[in-house]
Amino acid sequence: MNIMRITLAGGLLSTALALLPGCATTQALSPEQCQAGNWSEIGYADGIVGRSGAYFAKHIESCTPVPGSVPNRVLWEEGRQQGLKQFCTELNAYKLGREGYAWQPVCPLQDIEKLEEAYNQGRYYYLRQRDMEYLSTPYPWGYGRYGYGPYGWHSPLWRPPVW
Repeated sequence: MNIMRITLAGGLLSTALALLPGCATTQALSPEQCQAGNWSEIGYADGIVGRSGAYFAKHIESCTPVPGSVPNRVLWEEGRQQGLKQFCTELNAYKLGREGYAWQPVCPLQDIEKLEEAYNQGRYYYLRQRDMEYLSTPYPWGYGRYGYGPYGWHSPLWRPPVW
């Protein structure tokens, strides 16, 4: 019973972590941020989490209804490039792979081979860990609700062998 709870908790945590980047990429700017217009800082914040240049369209969409806000693509891109310097490191690429996140092609091409190698090493570790966790759970094989086997001998689908 404890193993099942641990497995369920681990599954929920993994799901939450997998959805985390999705939540981070859809966060809209507040009207105050749009009016302040510190586009260099907004770009830096986007770059440090690995957002692409196309993400600027979401800022335009969220700031259009705000009177007096004028999104500045040039300042935003300068800030994003500074943030990408922090994001595009081998250690960060390894961490992204190890935590199961998808690789985002936002880094400069001159460092891409090292970054992809680090990401792949982390991804390899993540996949092996995930496989080991799957194999250590009692389902679908092992002693489960219906006994040992894919359905177990207590399953309504189980029939005795015909000799």
